[in-house]
Amino acid sequence: MLPAPFIESFSPPRRILMGPGPSDVYPEVLAAQAKPTIGHLDPLFVGMMDELKALIQYAFQTTNEMTLAVSAPGSAGMETCFVNLVEPGEKVIVCRNGVFGERMRQNVERVGGIAVVVDNEWGEAVDADLVASALAANPDAKFLAFVHAETSTGALSDAKTLCALAKQHDCLSIVDAVTSLGGVELRVDEWGIDAIYSGSQKCLSCVPGLSPVSFSPAAVEKLKARKMPVQSWFLDQTLVMGYWDASSDGKRSYHHTAPVNALYALHESLRLLAAEGLELAWQRHADMHQVLRHGLQRLGLRFVVTEADRLPQLNAVYIPEGIDDAKIRKQLLENYNLEIGAGLGALAGKAWRIGLMGYGARRENVALCLKALEEVLA
Repeated sequence: MLPAPFIESFSPPRRILMGPGPSDVYPEVLAAQAKPTIGHLDPLFVGMMDELKALIQYAFQTTNEMTLAVSAPGSAGMETCFVNLVEPGEKVIVCRNGVFGERMRQNVERVGGIAVVVDNEWGEAVDADLVASALAANPDAKFLAFVHAETSTGALSDAKTLCALAKQHDCLSIVDAVTSLGGVELRVDEWGIDAIYSGSQKCLSCVPGLSPVSFSPAAVEKLKARKMPVQSWFLDQTLVMGYWDASSDGKRSYHHTAPVNALYALHESLRLLAAEGLELAWQRHADMHQVLRHGLQRLGLRFVVTEADRLPQLNAVYIPEGIDDAKIRKQLLENYNLEIGAGLGALAGKAWRIGLMGYGARRENVALCLKALEEVLA
């Protein structure tokens, strides 16, 4: 093993991140993370947490009291929802149209739930008619779980319609919004979403490692009525909320040492989102997608997802016949400092995933990506 003096400081290059995440981070967010660390129970930090909660509520468009940032990435946000709500033996309708729907299924089964899977082809949105049939065939189901924006394919599902179906069948909805939050329309209260989770590193353009989550009053009631303790101590929201919300005497309970500087960063990224305006941010992503779409089609690249179901911030395109996937991505990285994503699962080696997320959804990034692809493909 080398002695420490022989190891130099790590100096990463400046990449342009146009893959499926993480996305380019706002310079103001990087600066916020570098501010002095203070204690996680410091009154000033606690005040910042109250602002952060309000900013997360704004991003989700909710007034849910149980709204916070889990001190771990979006995958932990997913697990937070399932371990807190689903008890052994309870039935969950799980929609699977890509990698992350499958991860939902695995979460259900790991907590002892029964997963009833509704499958759609990769690249397709979740079919509401199939979901309605599954709910009708399983009147004892307690939950409907689906991915709003499937990162593995770039497909956007109709969360409003799916959550309405869940309500009709007395089910709570669990929604993956890791790639949708801040990038496309998402209205938690208006659409009746019961439990939702996201990630800091996608359209929020924050550093990776945090997961905004929110639980409706109905979901909180289900959590409080559990017959068994939550499987995970760290993710147990009945414990965590004692830290995020003050008790009647104004005190906060210690649960874990919060990632202080990362929360500074999330606070700043959400502040920037609020300053831009949520609907304007949604429109910016849509506008940049149209510019990218025209350019990719001029290069002869075909989209995996039909236009009606396509995410503006995650563009999956088929790799042309005879093109070496890894070689092209390596050339983009080495010659242009540009990162695009490889395909996952059924699309591995068959598609590229081009992200237009948050700070990365800018005209100059689109222009560079198109010019670089044109040159390396030639």
